Amino acid sequence: MRKTKIVATVGPATDSEEMIEKLILAGVNVFRFNFSHSTHEYHGANLAKVRKVSEKLGVCVAVLQDISGPKIRVGDVDGVMLLDVDDILSFYPEAGFDDKYGVTLNHPQILPSLKAGDLIYLADGSIRCEVTENTGGVVRTKVVVGGDLTSKKGVNFPNASIPIAAITEKDIKDMEFGVKIGVDMMAVSFVKSREDIEEAKRIVAGFGGDCPIFAKIEKSEAVENLSSIVEIADGLMVARGDLGVELGLPKVPIAQKKIIRAANRKGIPVITATQMLTSMIDSPYPTRAEVSDIANAVLDGTDAVMLSDETTVGKYPIEAIKVLDEAIREVESIYPFYRNLDKIHNPADAIAVAANRMAEDMEPNALIAFTRSGGSARSLAKFRPKADILVPVHTVETYRRLAIVWGVRPLFVLEEHESTDRMLCEFTLKALETGAMQEDGTYIVTVGYPTGQQGTTNLVRIMRAADIEHAKSVCTL
Repeated sequence: MRKTKIVATVGPATDSEEMIEKLILAGVNVFRFNFSHSTHEYHGANLAKVRKVSEKLGVCVAVLQDISGPKIRVGDVDGVMLLDVDDILSFYPEAGFDDKYGVTLNHPQILPSLKAGDLIYLADGSIRCEVTENTGGVVRTKVVVGGDLTSKKGVNFPNASIPIAAITEKDIKDMEFGVKIGVDMMAVSFVKSREDIEEAKRIVAGFGGDCPIFAKIEKSEAVENLSSIVEIADGLMVARGDLGVELGLPKVPIAQKKIIRAANRKGIPVITATQMLTSMIDSPYPTRAEVSDIANAVLDGTDAVMLSDETTVGKYPIEAIKVLDEAIREVESIYPFYRNLDKIHNPADAIAVAANRMAEDMEPNALIAFTRSGGSARSLAKFRPKADILVPVHTVETYRRLAIVWGVRPLFVLEEHESTDRMLCEFTLKALETGAMQEDGTYIVTVGYPTGQQGTTNLVRIMRAADIEHAKSVCTL
């Protein structure tokens, strides 16, 4: 089984049931819905398609809702604005000005906070300006790096603290819709602090939801506050696009390793995103550098790699997924399994560490984690075992949420029983029937007593041929 998961963004090139099925068969584990684009109706219809196809195939596939956040953009520009070095580009709070080199922002409330010396990057950093004065109404800048500016291009402020909330009114409406249609996880954009994640969780809970919240790390403030963000977030995303503009491209690889390491230590999933296979938007083949980038992310310890334009508007979405799948499998042949087993950093990890140490020596067919919330499976995955982690769950929500976690194969939803033995024997029969378990195999099992309660995993058991035969006989009595 491939350990590292694949996330694909749904878009015009892939939003049919036929394409969704092909993507799943090619290796997609999670579909991302980008709420920066399209309507609620469009995303709702796509979720229904994903659910229908995954059920038809009998494959666990999750849906990640990516909230757009306060992406700052320039307003409308008349055609193309040609900017040269030393030109004066002015930012106005509203339209109606008479200035050849003047623009507005979609969030004009940030203008008063800018001061002389602050940098403003436009169009993914290809155009760069420095603030020379702020009159209180208009911000004047000098162009440092010129280029062609068109309408709606993105704007970044790499060395300025911008007083704008991470969650907008549009985001709140999108989150309400996400809870309503039952997305499996949410990613919050432009997070700066743990308070942003706490606010997101309060909003989701207010709508009656409890889905995991991923923090997209794409602001310099988020990197600075990473240790506190990782304590509250349910997952992270290395959003390398804006992160590259914020930090500068040479610092992105180091930031990526830092973010992935922090998520691994906490035992929460982390996604590496942006330009994994950009050349495959127009070409059926990747570059050597792209394949090396994928390998680097996998060896860093990422739980998942994500495609965006490659599968939304690209010409070769299926081929791109196949390249990811093949590259990941090849790299995992040299993967450094059983990480961080030298110390138990958290008492809650004790059972997971014990199971992993046993697995390292015994080389079982698989590890099996019975779980209600998914915590036991994530704990096992935290230490990156070579054996697959097979997971029977008790709710469909947990079943789908585990689709993003490294090395975890969610099997099926299993009825809860007060008796651990009864639950084990029913699992054994179903696992044998589905081919997930072999009668002559060896399995290391983690389970909780009493059963059905979150956070009670406290037993490690070994199941071999005799135990499997006994479980079969007990269940047939």
